[in-house]
Amino acid sequence: MKLRGGISGAAIVALAVLAYGQRFGGQFDRGFGRGIERGEGPRIEFPKQGEFHFVRLEYTDLPQVSRRFGFGSRSGTGMGWWLVDWPDADEHFSQGIERLTRIHTAEPLHFRITDPRLYDNPWVYATQTGWWDLTKAETAQLRDYLLKGGFLVVDDMWGEEQWELFRDTMSRVFPDRSIVDIVPADSVNHMVYDITDKDRTYIPGTRHLRRGANGLVGVEMPAGMEPAWRAILDDRDRMVVAVNLNTDVGDAWEYADAPEYPEAMTALAYRYGVNWLLYAMTH
Repeated sequence: MKLRGGISGAAIVALAVLAYGQRFGGQFDRGFGRGIERGEGPRIEFPKQGEFHFVRLEYTDLPQVSRRFGFGSRSGTGMGWWLVDWPDADEHFSQGIERLTRIHTAEPLHFRITDPRLYDNPWVYATQTGWWDLTKAETAQLRDYLLKGGFLVVDDMWGEEQWELFRDTMSRVFPDRSIVDIVPADSVNHMVYDITDKDRTYIPGTRHLRRGANGLVGVEMPAGMEPAWRAILDDRDRMVVAVNLNTDVGDAWEYADAPEYPEAMTALAYRYGVNWLLYAMTH
């Protein structure tokens, strides 16, 4: 699980991001989001078995905001909020893990929280969790998984309404545990890459990107939404849930092949992701 030697971590991330752009040849078309076309190259092929599968959790939507069938990314369609950025984010980050660490990476997976395969994987990811409404069975299995050593990353939720809905759901998973801020000195911020004050910034979704009159792409965040990094801990003070609020790591992974997406934000998203994974595998 060590980084490959001979080059700094930051430089490796930059090279990996550059390689994605060269491999897939992302093109700008009508704007951002689905207007950024995926390249014409073949999809990434992964082995069936390995030390790490990127696991995306399928879950039950809050009924009043249930997501109907549609595009989850430039190349993925389906129903439910769980699939936003799938499969591109999963594939790009998986390939990054293979390149940036000595972890043997296998094909990304997605399945229901209640699937018994959950226990075979130390690290799982869920997006749009401001709109989930877990069933009793999902709540019970997620709690059991986390208390047995699992690690969950939740991402891409925005504003007070989504935060309160997420917090309400997690209070059913862990009635006796609070959600706390991750302090800069926490070991999760220093597993492989040092996450410092300058890195505690927005990682934008494509909906937050605007092309200015000078042709450069800038970030335009919603007013009053400050990014936050929070966590739920177990009885041994081990982090079991990493919470991203008002930031969108999944989009940065998804658009790693798009020259229009800010390279610095993709590189930062990879640093966060590598740290979360190594924390999950070593704590």
